[in-house]
Formats: sequence, C-alpha cells, structure tokens
Amino acid sequence: MKLQYVTLSFVIGLLAYPSLAQEKPNILIILCDDLGYGDLACFGHPEIKTPHIDQLAREGIRFTSFYSAAPVCSPSRVGLLTGRTPNRAGVYDWIPEYRQEHHARAIAHMRADEVTIPQLLKQAGYTTMMSGKWHCNSKFNPPDQPQPGDASFDHWFATQNNAAPSHENPYNFVRNGEEVGPLQGYSCGIVVDEVITWLRKHKEKSPSQPWFTYVTYHEPHEPVASPKNLVQQYLPKALNEDQAQYFANVTNLDVATGKLLDALDQLGYAQNTLVIFTSDNGPETLYRYPNANRSYGTTGPLRGMKLHIHEGGYRVPGIIRWPARIKAGQTLDIPVCSLDFLPTFCDLAGVERPKRLLDGANFLPALEGKPIQRERPLAWCYYNALNDSRVSLRDGSWKILGRLKGLLEVDSDKPVGEIERGIVVNKDNEALVKSTGFDRYEVYYVSKDISEKQELSSNSDAPVEALTSKLNDFYKQLVHEQIYWDVSP
Repeated sequence: MKLQYVTLSFVIGLLAYPSLAQEKPNILIILCDDLGYGDLACFGHPEIKTPHIDQLAREGIRFTSFYSAAPVCSPSRVGLLTGRTPNRAGVYDWIPEYRQEHHARAIAHMRADEVTIPQLLKQAGYTTMMSGKWHCNSKFNPPDQPQPGDASFDHWFATQNNAAPSHENPYNFVRNGEEVGPLQGYSCGIVVDEVITWLRKHKEKSPSQPWFTYVTYHEPHEPVASPKNLVQQYLPKALNEDQAQYFANVTNLDVATGKLLDALDQLGYAQNTLVIFTSDNGPETLYRYPNANRSYGTTGPLRGMKLHIHEGGYRVPGIIRWPARIKAGQTLDIPVCSLDFLPTFCDLAGVERPKRLLDGANFLPALEGKPIQRERPLAWCYYNALNDSRVSLRDGSWKILGRLKGLLEVDSDKPVGEIERGIVVNKDNEALVKSTGFDRYEVYYVSKDISEKQELSSNSDAPVEALTSKLNDFYKQLVHEQIYWDVSP
C-alpha cells in the first residue's frame, strides 16, 4: 500500500510537471564550507567578486531563506545526506579525527543503517560520486566506520575534514580507499578537476545514465590559502593580508565553480541538471580559535555566526538552477532547507522514500514560487551553541528559540547542570537530556525581522503559545529518538 501511494504521488508529479516524464534530471550539489550568507556578490558583499556564482543565480533562483541542517559542519552534512535532523543519526557536533583522547567525541559518526541520497538514487538507476570534504566520521578510510563508498557513492575522492596542510597543495586526499599523496594546486580546483574527469568518462561509457554528484569544497574554512594573483587584487581594498586571503578564497571557489559549470555545458548536461549551490553553515568567527586569523566571513544582516542558532548560524546562500524546469532570474524568500534534498530527489527519481521519519519536504513547489507543504516545521537542536538558546524552530514567518534548563550559561564557568558543552550526547547524560525542558523563549517575526532584533515573546499579537507548543513537541519527540552513544573506553 505504501509503495502504491508513493508511485501514485510520483505519477501526479509527472502530470503536474510534464518535463519530468521525459528524462530524469542529473543532480549536482555544490556545498561550500563556512561560506557566510553575505559572502557572495549576489548576496550583497561589497568587495568579493563571484561572477560565475552570480551568473548561476541569474540563470536560476536565488533563495534568501535557505537553511542548512545545522550550524556546524558534520551534523549539517549528515542531515543533508539523510533528510533527517542530524541528532536522529547521533551526530551532534563537528567530528574530530579519531584519537584515544578524543574518544568521547570521535565515537560519533554516520552509521551504516542510515539511508542516504546516493543509496536511494542508485535504486532509480543513477550513478553517484562525491569529491571533497566528507566529515561524517572520525575514522577515515579504515573499515571501523562507514566510508563514502558505504554511503553508496560509486566513486569518491575525499578528505576526512580539512585539506591539509591548507587549501594549497593538499596531501590528505583518498580516492576510493587509496591514499593519493601530495597534490599540486588549490583544493577547490583539485576537487572540481576530479569531478570533470569523472563526468567525461561517464559521458563516454553511459551517456544516457543519470548521475548524482556531491561536490564539497573545503573553502573558505580555515586554514585559508589562496592564489597570489587573487590575493593581490584584494590587497588595496582589504583591511590586511589575512582579509585579502579570505576574499580571494571565495573568489577562487567561484573560479572552480565556473570551470565545473562550463564542463556541464561542454558535455551537454547543463539543460537537464538540477544544480544546488549552498553552504554547510554560517561563517567562522574571526579569532574564535588561534588559527582563525583569516576568518573574515560575514552573515550580512543576520544575527549570529557559525555555532549559533540565530539565523547567521544556518541561514546560508542558496541558489538552484535547472534550465529545463525553472524560470531564470528569480529571487524568492520561500524557506528551503538541505533537509529537503532527500525527499525531493526521491520524488524526482520515482523512488520510495525511506520508511522512517524525515524532517525535510519536497521543495519542488518552491521552484514555481509556491510554499512547501511541510508535515512539521523546520527545527534545529544544537547542544553546543554559543548563544543561550539551543533549540529553534521556524514555522512560516515566525521563529522561536528555546533555552534548555541544565546547560552551561554562555560566558560563564558556572554550570547550571551536567550537560557539558563540547561533549557528545551519550548514555551518561541521557536521563538529563530527556528530562530537561525550556526555561526561556525568544520569538521573532523572522520573515520581516531578518536580523532578529525585535523579540516578541511578550507581544500579545505573536502566536507565542502555538510556537512554544510546537517547539516542545519537537524536542520531546527528538530526545526519545536521537542516538545516545556509549562513551565508555
């Protein structure tokens, strides 16, 4: 009965969108690392030049309310690949490379029983590849934890986390389980060259087979390194060389993106390829840690940065282009999230969605300027947030944030409970996590108040009761479904 329902839904989708009946689209996700909402020229940056990405926006839709699945890298990527709030997969924060002293944090990873986008698309005849930053496990490349190939990528070229020693001449890439060794060039260019080589081979061997490609730049995450000629262009306008390096870093990923988009044109793929360009989370805060000296990213008008659950933590640049289906030159404020990718791609490919709770929804109506029909509001839970509130929810034009009892206060060494900042949710703190609730709320009419300046929890015209009820329902359900790791040695 379930399969019949999904098949009928897909047929209805074909009737609504006749072009889908002709040919399954190729799908290309381009994911930047720590790119801020205000870091692109087409999103208002006054100095950084991004002509290729700007052109991508002119040829498609620029979404001004586009969200990542989390305000930090590893959970954001796990959420994107699974269509589920990453807590449900047990990934709560960035994952360090495994060492014994990191055990309590590094034990977390995207487990083998998670259902991923490439796994589902392969059922519909797609071939799949990824190139770039993986960051869904701590034990990268040994069989102890699932690797990109286990997530159903037919071809993968990746690093565990950052390119090392920096974006320039990295040495830590692995291709299909084999260490590659030192490479020449800059990471974004190397990542794109791998994709183009793979696409050319695929075109020769299987020209009619649809493909899914997941391109995950390391830029502009630290340690930032950029081509000298681009740095020189920005020195006259930058505050210092470090800022010029950051500006050049964003321009360099723009150059790589342009090269990839040109290859799609040359190979005849551009017309029927759904391209999504976005970021894993908001920008890093300058000098938050000693080596963040080139983190000059900006959230533009948004409040907060990476690691915050105000808008700046997870509202990110979002561009979608699909010439065969969508009208060019649009700017839309419809909320879309990376959690929406998996259910949308399933419906596009005619694949039954996984029989588990999904937090995303089909975003296809947004491509025609229509609201997305969501079974539940978009919501985020990040226990290690740098702001007081750790759980948030967007419902239409409204947003609510909740502060959990029993968490460390911001800017205070005095604990108010035992859920320690920086520790993965585990068997030891499970009871506290499940029993805690909210002791304070923030409410914003975020569709108009993009900067979250006017707090409305005491405003009688705001739907505070309904929002608090939805936030509490989300959290109560989540804490009984999320993974509690066993951190015993």
